[in-house]
Amino acid sequence: MVWARAWVTGLVVLALLCCGAAQAGPPAAEFKVPVEYYKLPNGLRVVLSPDHTAPTICVGVYYHIGFRIEPKDRTGFAHLFEHMMFQGSQNLGKMEFVKLVQQNGGILNGSTRFDFTNYFEVLPANKLETALWAEADRMGGLAVTDANLTNQQGVVGSEVKQNVLNRPLGGFPWLDMPQVANVNWYNAHNFYGDIADIEAAKLIEVQEFFKTYYAPNNAALAIVGDFDPAEAKRFAEKYFGPLKASQLPAQPDLAEPRQEKEKRETKTDPLTKRPAIAVAYHVPERNTPEYYAMILLDEILIEGDDSLLHQELVQKRGITGSVEGGINLLGNPYDYQGPMLFIANLMYDPATKPDSIVEAMDGVIEPLRTKAVDRKTLDRALVKARSDLYDTFGQQGGFGLVDILASFALFDDNPARVNTLAGELEKVTPELLQKTAAEYLRPTNRTVLVVEPKAADGAGAGKKD
Repeated sequence: MVWARAWVTGLVVLALLCCGAAQAGPPAAEFKVPVEYYKLPNGLRVVLSPDHTAPTICVGVYYHIGFRIEPKDRTGFAHLFEHMMFQGSQNLGKMEFVKLVQQNGGILNGSTRFDFTNYFEVLPANKLETALWAEADRMGGLAVTDANLTNQQGVVGSEVKQNVLNRPLGGFPWLDMPQVANVNWYNAHNFYGDIADIEAAKLIEVQEFFKTYYAPNNAALAIVGDFDPAEAKRFAEKYFGPLKASQLPAQPDLAEPRQEKEKRETKTDPLTKRPAIAVAYHVPERNTPEYYAMILLDEILIEGDDSLLHQELVQKRGITGSVEGGINLLGNPYDYQGPMLFIANLMYDPATKPDSIVEAMDGVIEPLRTKAVDRKTLDRALVKARSDLYDTFGQQGGFGLVDILASFALFDDNPARVNTLAGELEKVTPELLQKTAAEYLRPTNRTVLVVEPKAADGAGAGKKD
């Protein structure tokens, strides 16, 4: 499931700007997320963040296996396994995990992302033990059987057909763009899965996959909400403590070389009535000063009706009704680990030439590369980024915060980083913003992908410019 980033409303931005104008530097009372972090002897990372505002809890279990790190010639394997995790375990039959949560007044879901697969549930606070028992039960012994595998191969195959192959602009641009912009197979293969690869999966492969990657030393457990930390620790030790660690393989090299030449590709989609275009740029490495500057450039260029691309392409030129995109289209700018793209995408009228759209985009991007922005522009971007971040924390009954805490536990071994994000964004200067734009928003670092409504000469295959 793809979670959309929250959009900051004009009223919120205006209010925060007014507050920012009344005082210099950080807010007087700095917001801090309570974070307690430790590991069980078997390697399970545990993050506790109590919040007694409402009598609910959110439990998330994140496994460090996602789209990028799946077996070659078995595309879609990570996604297939997400489905397998709902097919029953030692003490819960097929789909009984779902019934257990729903009958206790909760909600749940799971998703496969670039660098992890996650499962979460939001429940009444008095059901914390129930949630931890159920999650540990399937981590400790999933029902990996021929019948379940065959069933879920069919389900995933149908999902690929429904969401990608038989849908207008299916997979555009979140699935299509990485395959064009990246060169490293781990970043550039068909993440959703080729149906032939999915159908070719063997039971022994699935069992080995579970044994290797769905182990406590490859996972993080995050709990947010109305709970007692001491009690949560007892439950975590009781249910997850007996589980055994696995022998993890070495992480693959995910590095992408510096792009030195613009890439352009055109593909056809007989199901869409209107053409679409996406423009992508490789972004700086996580946790660097330039990374935080890129987050603010995203705010300046795409996020909200005040963004430069919205103003130019929607308000001024009327090329499109909206400009979408951002950093990490499958999540947010914080919950990923490997190389990532900053993407702007839109649909447009067939009479418009793609080159004219790229030129219009260059018209607002180039000034960011050649001169430092004024302080007002930077401050507004900072307000929007902070507001987006804090809004994320409260999404889905605490899931947004669970997502960031578990990601930072897996990727950085430091979920307390959540409390440094706003400060790192505030360190960005107009000069750093310009330096980052000059390097990462250069034309030679971009990939342009155009989707046309129909194939030339009745052919269904894409063509390259």
